[in-house]
Amino acid sequence: MIRPLVISALLLAAVRGEDEPSRDKVRELTPVPATEENIDAAIRRGVDFLVANQNPNGSWGGPTLTKDLNIYAPLPGAHHAFRAGASGLAMSGLLDSHDDRPEVKASLDRAAAWTRENLPKLRRADQTTTYNVWGHAYGLRAMTRFWEHETDPAKKAEWQKLGQEQIELVGRSEDVNGGWGYLDLFDDLTTKKPSGTPTSFTTATVLLSMAEAKRVMNVKLDDKLVEHALVSLRRQRTPDFSYLYSLSFVYHPRAPINRPAGSLGRSQACNAALRTYDGDKLVTNEVLDTWAGRFLDRQGFLDNGRERPVPHEAPFQIAGYFYYYGIYYFTESAKFLPKEKQAAYAKRLSGLLLTRQQKDGSWWDYPLYNYHRSYGTGYALMSLAWCREAMKP
Repeated sequence: MIRPLVISALLLAAVRGEDEPSRDKVRELTPVPATEENIDAAIRRGVDFLVANQNPNGSWGGPTLTKDLNIYAPLPGAHHAFRAGASGLAMSGLLDSHDDRPEVKASLDRAAAWTRENLPKLRRADQTTTYNVWGHAYGLRAMTRFWEHETDPAKKAEWQKLGQEQIELVGRSEDVNGGWGYLDLFDDLTTKKPSGTPTSFTTATVLLSMAEAKRVMNVKLDDKLVEHALVSLRRQRTPDFSYLYSLSFVYHPRAPINRPAGSLGRSQACNAALRTYDGDKLVTNEVLDTWAGRFLDRQGFLDNGRERPVPHEAPFQIAGYFYYYGIYYFTESAKFLPKEKQAAYAKRLSGLLLTRQQKDGSWWDYPLYNYHRSYGTGYALMSLAWCREAMKP
């Protein structure tokens, strides 16, 4: 069995539990028109959800809603990483919403305090996981947005310092093959840097967060670290701009998970990362346009996996947690396209998001303990904020 699919077996327990959020397979999704009024209302409902469901300490999510089917999570470090990642996305969603209500500001003040105290402490849980990479990447995104919204020079300097520290910390978790992964389960070696396998999407996620932090906060990047990651990412790119799930698939590039349908949620992030660092040498507007159209035309492959409890059980071995991830990074790649292209894609994308908002105002795609509604809503708010801006005349 090919390595990345072994991951699924290692991540899973036996059966679905009763307290897991359920999916009504016969549910009819009623289309919601992609109007400015509907987008504003959906953003407000999503913001209200995050404010109401914030932990007292300022973070989001937690290791509750356990069930008989759980993602592998060595205690306690894995949950520190999950919470940091979910909180970073929730904070970014709130900040991108530009909601200036007092209760939202108070929520962000609590989140900022939690971030300043806890993100510098985030470390690798043990030799088997590097989930901390997600916390560093999305914590860095949140810090960058806090920096943009802050007017006090002293506090801006503090966010810049914290952001620089996150870049140094995520560098420690670089895989020996370049880039980043999230598991290191395949041998008995204990190495200073992980010797598992880098994944294309984790690598792209970190690269994009670092690039944004450099552009906005003027933090410094390690050129060798970046180049190693780019080499790893290029090795995982196929001629049609699908991306391998991980570097261990390099000799099995046409396995279902690596084909265009299986890569729908990854290609957006990977194309955006390579375009950001390489310009348009290979990831041209034509490539971005092709994959944007493909994503929207074929998003049913991703939607089939949405809210399924077992990772990679959908056709083309798609996991549910790629749904809102893919949507958010669709917006990151579409930003390189001409304005008129962005507007047309934003209208279609916002229609998907409006239709899939839950009754409580949240969005979620995979039952991950009690983190999924927070991270899903963060992704969706950032995506809708882009749609709203892109659709303006």
